Amino acid sequence: MGRLVYTTNLSLDGYIEDEHGAFDWSEPQEELHNFFKSMEERTPLTLYGRKLYETMAVWESEEWLKDLPAYIQDFGRVWRKTQKIVYSRTLTSVTTGNTALRHEFDPAEVQRLKDKTDGDICIGGAELAGVAMSHRLVDEVNLFFHPVIVGGGKPAFLSGIFGRLNHQESRVFHGGVIFTRYSFM
Repeated sequence: MGRLVYTTNLSLDGYIEDEHGAFDWSEPQEELHNFFKSMEERTPLTLYGRKLYETMAVWESEEWLKDLPAYIQDFGRVWRKTQKIVYSRTLTSVTTGNTALRHEFDPAEVQRLKDKTDGDICIGGAELAGVAMSHRLVDEVNLFFHPVIVGGGKPAFLSGIFGRLNHQESRVFHGGVIFTRYSFM
């Protein structure tokens, strides 16, 4: 049985993007990029909210990646292989391979995916993850705290979500990014 894992980059004050929608402060250096790649390699399926999917779709383009360092190209190859489901009420189609589109979040479908998947299922996007948490589907939270305070913006967790967590692991990366993994009790 798979585990549903919410993974996100965030500022020290808890935001995934600032008041202007920017998140360039979370661009990973090589060590962290390689860590993300190793996580992606263990993830047969990722569930995306629309905005995060549109941000990540850049990895579909080998042309965009051709002049970038090998470690970035490697992440792109792994990302393209991963199965993806995008949840959006506004998209009418997807632009990447290995990608399905759903217009509504169906908790029963997500539970079936967990039951039949061997490995972690990543869920990305604060709103989508919040909906999954409200249905008690998320098993683990992976947080990457970047050494920046942005003072406002989009929070990593929706208002009204409550859950007690058990610390599983922490690691500090070059540049001061702190990775912390928690499981829900």
